[in-house]
Amino acid sequence: MSHEVYYEGSPFFSYGFRPFFLSAALFAGIAVPLWVFILTGIDEVTFHYPPREWHVHEMVFGFLPCVITGFILTALPNWTDRSPLRGLPLVLLVLLWGTGRLVIAIPWFPPLSVAIIDGAFLVVVASVVFREIAIGRVWNRLPIGILLSVYASANILFHVLLLNDKPTDLAERMALSLVMILLALIGGRITPSFTEDYFLERSILKPSVPFSLFDGLSIMIIVVAAISWILNPQGQVTGWLFLAGGAINLIRLTRWQGWVTWREPLVLILHVGYGWLGVSLLLLGGAILAIGLPVEDAIHALTTGAVGVMTLAVMTRASLGHTGRAKLAGSLTIIIFLLVNLGAVLRVFGPSLALSGDSILALAGGSWSGAYLLFAIGYGHILFGGNLADE
Repeated sequence: MSHEVYYEGSPFFSYGFRPFFLSAALFAGIAVPLWVFILTGIDEVTFHYPPREWHVHEMVFGFLPCVITGFILTALPNWTDRSPLRGLPLVLLVLLWGTGRLVIAIPWFPPLSVAIIDGAFLVVVASVVFREIAIGRVWNRLPIGILLSVYASANILFHVLLLNDKPTDLAERMALSLVMILLALIGGRITPSFTEDYFLERSILKPSVPFSLFDGLSIMIIVVAAISWILNPQGQVTGWLFLAGGAINLIRLTRWQGWVTWREPLVLILHVGYGWLGVSLLLLGGAILAIGLPVEDAIHALTTGAVGVMTLAVMTRASLGHTGRAKLAGSLTIIIFLLVNLGAVLRVFGPSLALSGDSILALAGGSWSGAYLLFAIGYGHILFGGNLADE
């Protein structure tokens, strides 16, 4: 069945990117300032889990899966040539995600129920992806379903560890490792692809850079480094693997010649986001080897930098392209990109600046979350209204 199927329901629930991108942006715009308030002692908030675990869980297993789900549900019809998940099934999936955020925020909610409700979301998303892959017989997309399944397992493990009063670092490393791999896989596909489209549209003569053995090596070394990090987070081998992975992926980035796209921020930002991935791997490797920044700052280079920048790069482009609008960055979009990068730079490198810790947190959190709030404000009407370009 072709995905060119007539749909007469609400445009907001016609494609996954609409409700999930808006929900992720609003959640990031609220959850991060709340976390800053908690850290700086401005406000006392009690959640189901301790503040630090709440923050980690809600960003790694709440915010990010929301963005990923929006992207994958939008890409699935192109992969499978089937109708997208829309209407009531999409509404229910969004409600399941939102319910997970709610029960974790309520301290008196039964712990086991919290784990079941929140853990169900990624399980359902992975099931949908496997179903569509099987029906559409697009077996080359199977790794996405497998990665989502491992992601769901990491989330469940996080809850199990907390229910048993155990540290959650293993589940966190599993999830962050998957994030690295997803960025290398998906970011490493869409960045050169959209860059080549940009060159073609503007008649810029540049040789194409097809996926090669070097690209495969760039991804594989991240996979190996990630597995080593999960099993032996303080190992010297782990540190050197991350350093090698960062260097190789930065070389991979230069092959796409992103600097030529400086006139169009909507393309350039993809290169900046992938650059953050390479930098985060270098910083993490250095931190493990006791060189440079602490591990916490290196991890924030991955989360606030690579994840924060790349998700907004994808969210803005997809929101414009899938609603039939020109894929061009206006002034608001440029401000969004500047703010998210400023927030990431301050959070990662801010502790070395001559500002108090609270000031750095406030500036970094305000800039980073402000970028997502601006996305919600500036793109909200796009996500709520209008027909998709391909309908």
